[in-house]
This record gives sequence, structure tokens and C-alpha cells, in this order.
Amino acid sequence: MDESWLGWPFFEPRHRDLATRLSAWAAANVHEGDHTDDVDDACRKLVRDLGQAGWLRHAVPAAYGGVHETIQARDLCLIRDTLARKDGLADFAFAMQGLGTGPISLFGSEELKRKYLPDVAAGKKIAAFAMTESQAGSDAAAIITTAERDGDSYILNGHKAYISNGGIADHYVVLARTGEAPGARGLSAFVVDFEGTPGVWIGERYKVIAPHPLGRLRFNSARVPASQMIGKPGEGFKIVMATLDLFRPSVGAAALGFARRALDESLKRARTREMFGATLGDLQLTQARLADMAVDVDAAALLIYRAAWTRDSGAARTTREAAMAKLFATEAAQRVVDGAVQLFGGQGVIAPNVVERLYREVRAIRIYEGASEVQKLVIARQIMS
Repeated sequence: MDESWLGWPFFEPRHRDLATRLSAWAAANVHEGDHTDDVDDACRKLVRDLGQAGWLRHAVPAAYGGVHETIQARDLCLIRDTLARKDGLADFAFAMQGLGTGPISLFGSEELKRKYLPDVAAGKKIAAFAMTESQAGSDAAAIITTAERDGDSYILNGHKAYISNGGIADHYVVLARTGEAPGARGLSAFVVDFEGTPGVWIGERYKVIAPHPLGRLRFNSARVPASQMIGKPGEGFKIVMATLDLFRPSVGAAALGFARRALDESLKRARTREMFGATLGDLQLTQARLADMAVDVDAAALLIYRAAWTRDSGAARTTREAAMAKLFATEAAQRVVDGAVQLFGGQGVIAPNVVERLYREVRAIRIYEGASEVQKLVIARQIMS
């Protein structure tokens, strides 16, 4: 496996140490597979293991059990890059602990931070992020789940669809309409405990091509204390966008991990597959494909770690850099994985071949946390402003 990229100037010695230690830990502790029959239990175990090993400490600030004073984007990207190379569900388990509490880490009250973050860092509680609805994915302004003030509480009604960790999460960060203004300006963010909150339940569990916990969350007059609001009324959309600025490059990093693994598997195949009196790698068409894959991998890595370095260097917002990293890396990873399947021929579409699993895992990553088409709009608005 090529690790020369760790010598790039984006990284400090501690980053190289982090990547080396995590790679060794994952090789010894992460089961690589489909998890089809036990996805909930497998995810719970991964969260516990990641917490006990200290890796989830990188997903929260130091004051609440984390490693650094503030969450470091390069750490997030290195961890997701490394875990995704080994197992998609391991990457998912780590990512959702960070995303599901990112709004709390960035904007939550001291009470909320102390209530939720230490258990997330320790792997004792599972977090989730609930923004999407059946009619409101990329268009957050179309959210119709409501939160109406009632004394010292809010009453939530509505639903959230396609929620990662739906069905196993202990708490959800929920975006709901409080009505301070039209559209996205009338949304607020809440932390909703699953247990102990009457009127909250899982309405449906989804089966997806790359198995992971996914469900529909429903609210029927669910009473949530006003103290569970993150930030102020009407700030929900701003909170979500700032959270995505931090976490979007790490989505690209997960895609990069899939692409790195696909390239590694393709190189093994090219060197060992005999055909036409030579090896697959001796054919110029194969060499051309491998070259394209390598360029996509390095270009994606450069955009991802530029965005992460920019964030860690103190930039207040990295919307443009994050969107570019997410867009290019996920699209490039799709190309690289597809190329790997092509090089494997018939074996590439038969389970449990690694590239067959990668082909299923990489597809959704071009959609969640802002589809590729949305990233293009974000980038265009940034460069035209």
C-alpha cells in the first residue's frame, strides 16, 4: 500500500503517527465483510470498540473527552480514509458519532455538551443526525416537521427519512420548523433522546445495497425540553451548514479510502492474472486504466487534505473547499471502483469479492451530506459571490 502521501506538507508528525497506529489497530480488530445478517449488532460493537480504543475521542472536543481543544478536520479525514480502506461499516460507525454530535460540539450549550459528548467519545452512546425527510433532502427549506413552543418545552410532529443509525441511536440531532421566518430561516435544531421521550419511534427500517442501520424516525406530539435546543430559535440551518463544512471533507476521505482499496486490489489483479501469454498488467489498456485510477486517487487526496488543512489552520468557513473535496473525491472514487470491477471481470460482480463490496459501498456516498449536484451549486455560488 502506497503511503508516500503521508509525507505531504498538509501533515505533521502526529498525523502520520495517527494513520500508522489506526491502520495497525484496524488490521487486528476490524472484521472485513458484508455484515448483512448482523448489521445492527456489528455497528454497536464497532462503536464500542472504537470508543474503547480511543479513536472516537477525535470526534469531540478535549473538554468533553476528546483529543484536541477543537475537532480537527485532518484527524477526521485520516481516520475515515484509513477505516474505509478496511471496512465500510467501521467508517460509518466512526463518522456518525462525529456527525451526530457535531452540532452539539460546535453550538451546543455547556449542559448539552456535558450530557452527550463524553459518552459518545467513549463509545457508550450512539448518535444520529436527522435532517432528511421524504420531500426534503437537498432542499432543507422544504422540511415540514414542526416544533411548537409549549411552556418550557417544544412539541415535535412529523417524520425524518433515511436516517443513518435510525433504530439503534440513543439520541438524534433533529432539524424542525419553529417558524421564525420562511424557508430555511425558520428551522431550529434539537437533541432528542430516543428512550424516555414519548411520541418518538422508528416507523420503518430500510434495506440498502451496502448494509448499515437506516430508518425512518417519527414524531407524534413528542415533548422535548426547550433546553434541548442547540443554539437559538431559527439558527438550525446555519448550525447544520457549519457542521457540514467541517464534516464534508471527511465524506470525501471515506470515498478516498474505498478508492485506495480498489486501486490496491486492481494492482494485485494486474500483476497476477495471466492472460494472452502475459499478465493483465502487461496490456497497455490495463496500464492506462491503472494510471487514470492513480491520478483520481491522488487528485482526490489533494483536495480533501487541502480542505482539512485550511479548516485546521483557522479558516472561519471552508464551504468552497469542502464542497470541492466532497464532489471530486466521491465522483473519482466511483470511477476508480468501477474500473476495478472491470479489471476483475466476472469475479468483480460476485460476492464476496472485495471490489463487488466496494462497488455497493461507494454508490451512496455521492448522495448523502449533499449530492454531487448540490455541491456544484455550492461551488458555483461561492466562486460567483
